[in-house]
Amino acid sequence: MPDLPPLARFGNRVATGLLDVTDDPAALDSTGFWAVVAGFEGRLTCARFRDVREQPVPVPRPGAWRGPGVAEWTSSLDRAAYTAAVRRVREHIAAGEVYQANLCRVLSAPVPSGADVDALTALLARGNPAPYAGTIRLPGHGVEIATASPELFLRRDGRVVESGPIKGTGRTEADLLEKDYAENVMIVDLVRNDIGRVCATGTVTVPDLCAVEKHPGLVHLVSTVRGELRPGAGWPELLAAAFPPGSVTGAPKSSALRIIDALETAPRGPYCGGVGWVDADRGAGELAVGIRTFWIDRDAGGGAVLRFGTGAGITWGSDPEGEWRETELKASRLLAVASGTYEVSEGT
Repeated sequence: MPDLPPLARFGNRVATGLLDVTDDPAALDSTGFWAVVAGFEGRLTCARFRDVREQPVPVPRPGAWRGPGVAEWTSSLDRAAYTAAVRRVREHIAAGEVYQANLCRVLSAPVPSGADVDALTALLARGNPAPYAGTIRLPGHGVEIATASPELFLRRDGRVVESGPIKGTGRTEADLLEKDYAENVMIVDLVRNDIGRVCATGTVTVPDLCAVEKHPGLVHLVSTVRGELRPGAGWPELLAAAFPPGSVTGAPKSSALRIIDALETAPRGPYCGGVGWVDADRGAGELAVGIRTFWIDRDAGGGAVLRFGTGAGITWGSDPEGEWRETELKASRLLAVASGTYEVSEGT
């Protein structure tokens, strides 16, 4: 394992001086600045840091990140397996078990034992800028993440909470289909119900529905759901109500999770979980959905594997080959950045 100090970076804010680590969400309502990773399967890591300062993301240094070769990436589901799984989801929809399920695959490739996710973050900041970009580096706790997430899972400012579910993806706005809009509305309804479980009656609203957002290399449909926490509800209750994010599970969530468990062959880990920060002193925080996210897994022998997840929301209107292409579209630019084959140029 490399001798890298614990660090958390979110945009132009960097935190150092690790104080303590816990899996208790109640700590997020205590004091201090916390970096938070909630894995899709339920593992929660909250790390409190002593020193927080403004600092731009460093300029990439030649040789600081040595990524895998393009041909070294392998997928937990290949094209045939993924399209077969899409067809199986459609069978579940036809049987009335689910309206939509998010189907994902995890890509993996070896990296040198000294690989540093913060060096990858520096590359991502230039090659794939994102509103919720960041690093969480806790080598002693099995957490090494570089995210370029475009999606807000939960934002909290005092008692006001907000979520920004993404559903619907295309290369351009013209590529967005009726299926994409229907998918977004379904997930907005789910998120409204999730947040409504911990918000005061009548406070949950949808200020934006199916807004088109442009991101590097693609466009998304994004909605906003907002509410006011009821008295006595804090981070533990909010996470319990909203996790895992509805945009990366499906509707109904319980049925979608059962289908995901049956069809996906690799754990998602931090992918599709929550990644971000909480400033307990200010009563504020911002967790992104852990998409467009890389993480490093290490074994006892010193080997290191870089992983990246990609997926698509499957509905009755889904075309299996089209959904496979969507997973490739979401992954292509980021894998190129991580593998060192993406050239940053003006206008990208």
